[in-house]
Amino acid sequence: MKSLAVAFTGPSDSGKTTLILKVASLLKEHYSLAIIKNDPSDKAHFDVEGKDSWRFSQTGAEVVVTSPTRTTLFSKRQKSLDEIIDMLGDFDFLLVEGLKNLPLPRIAIFRNKLNEDYFECSDAIAVDESVCLSDYVIPEHIAILDLNNPEHVVAWIEKNAKKVK
Repeated sequence: MKSLAVAFTGPSDSGKTTLILKVASLLKEHYSLAIIKNDPSDKAHFDVEGKDSWRFSQTGAEVVVTSPTRTTLFSKRQKSLDEIIDMLGDFDFLLVEGLKNLPLPRIAIFRNKLNEDYFECSDAIAVDESVCLSDYVIPEHIAILDLNNPEHVVAWIEKNAKKVK
């Protein structure tokens, strides 16, 4: 297994999830994948109140629900990237949405305008025709990718993803 990772960042509604889905569909043809999505506002809920797994998790315990087709961990503790990677097991590529503080090669996604605050944590930017690049001074180290060309993004990922285990 390659165990390579890359992160995606950008403002809300910039197209991060859409791009990750397109990239994942291309990568899965040749590689095994894992995806981490950050939920900074803690909006996602995966357990149903009143069900046994929910009741178990109310004890504060780490709860694992296993079935013939999946294993689900309900954890009340935040995990580091290394802990999550260990839990994931083997994979070729890990795609991470968010988590700007992680030391991973990072693609920032923008529509309509760039936010230069992302430049310091980005190795590439993915934009569509709605962004006029000539309006900005983009640092030389930042690659410019076509948001509407997921093959182009995958090629960048295959070349730049970082070994994580």
